[in-house]
Amino acid sequence: MAETLIRGADAVLTMDEAKAGSDILIRGGVIAAVGTGLATVGEVVDAAGCLVTPGLVNTHHHLYQTLTRAVPAGQDALLFGWLRTLYPIWARFTPDHMHLATQLGLAELALSGCSTSSDHLYLYPNGSRLDDTIHAAAETGLRFHPTRGAMSIGESAGGLPPDALVEGEAAMLADCVRVVDAFHDPAPGSMCRVGIAPCSPFSVSRELMRDAARLARDKGVRLHTHLAENDEDVRYSLATFGCRPGQYVEDLGWTGADVWHAHCVKLDADEIDLFARTRTGVAHCPCSNCRLGSGIAPVRAMLDAGVPVGLGVDGSASNDMASLVSEARQAMLLARVSRGADAMASQDALRMATTGGAEVLGRDDIGRLAPGMRADVAIWDMRGIEAAGSWDRAALLLAGPRRVRDLFVEGRQVVRDGALTTLDLPLLVERAERAVTKLLA
Repeated sequence: MAETLIRGADAVLTMDEAKAGSDILIRGGVIAAVGTGLATVGEVVDAAGCLVTPGLVNTHHHLYQTLTRAVPAGQDALLFGWLRTLYPIWARFTPDHMHLATQLGLAELALSGCSTSSDHLYLYPNGSRLDDTIHAAAETGLRFHPTRGAMSIGESAGGLPPDALVEGEAAMLADCVRVVDAFHDPAPGSMCRVGIAPCSPFSVSRELMRDAARLARDKGVRLHTHLAENDEDVRYSLATFGCRPGQYVEDLGWTGADVWHAHCVKLDADEIDLFARTRTGVAHCPCSNCRLGSGIAPVRAMLDAGVPVGLGVDGSASNDMASLVSEARQAMLLARVSRGADAMASQDALRMATTGGAEVLGRDDIGRLAPGMRADVAIWDMRGIEAAGSWDRAALLLAGPRRVRDLFVEGRQVVRDGALTTLDLPLLVERAERAVTKLLA
């Protein structure tokens, strides 16, 4: 069985309280040992001058949007206006666009130290399928949690998306069954777990939300959607459903340890208590929330109450980048600007990006560095200009690189010396530029 020894790190953050040592032994995709003075007959990776962390976990993304960054007409719009600008562009996407955008986005995430990513794909123009993203992720080498989303209420029925991008609800549910049966792997170490994810309360019916929850529980998969993203979102819920977002999802069966909601910027104290009592998870997306002017999510209050919270980069069209380590830093800074300098330590933010994200995605096999855990490991070179002068090698989010040196996923090296090993990145970027040129034309 193949072995790899990561040896001589300046610091190892296991995300447990125990002192770790400087070495990590990987055997067959699993962490075999963490300590000092470990030996191997396999490959040795010199980690002198480096910090080692678990691979980071991204709990919310729209990977298809990687081909629509910095679209001029939507750069300064709020959420609903931004969506109305982008919908017509996305309506022209093909399966090739979905595959390319997924690989581009996952490559960017990998270079930021991310080993596991969810994805929320809720529109399927021109024959596109969730399969396009799943195949792309397998080629990239990251652990993947794709969710089969949908929009069923178009503009003619009072919804936000154009009618051309909505689906029949029965067809959507049938395709959920298909993709779960074809791709979902519940086993420990799984590289692909599928979720069910109607897009949002303003784009699907009550009936679809309720039916999706029943189907997910019948299939034993997780549920995901957007919730309480900004003031417009809450006003829509009050006007359309006669209740706040938290009450809406509770009534429809969308709370529990198998559910996570993206954003939750506008949760009030009662909704936070509901999520804490039911162990309902939240994907906190600080950069996107800033970019769209949505507000600052009450993350400190959520964490103090016991709500499971992970981090998400959100779609690259609303961020407009996909760097999970930068997302963690932004989460720390926003908590401090809203609640004071002692509101969130750098380790708290990094915990959201690792163990927190793992819990939100229902994973007990990733997010920590300990024997028996899957070998998802990020190595950060702390000898560059970003950390020069730093007294604390473990303070990655205060003074450290934004790009990982090495990344292992299931024991396989996906990034080596700052370069992606699984894909031809220059070719990928060239293909993306050609695709954008055609979309512009």
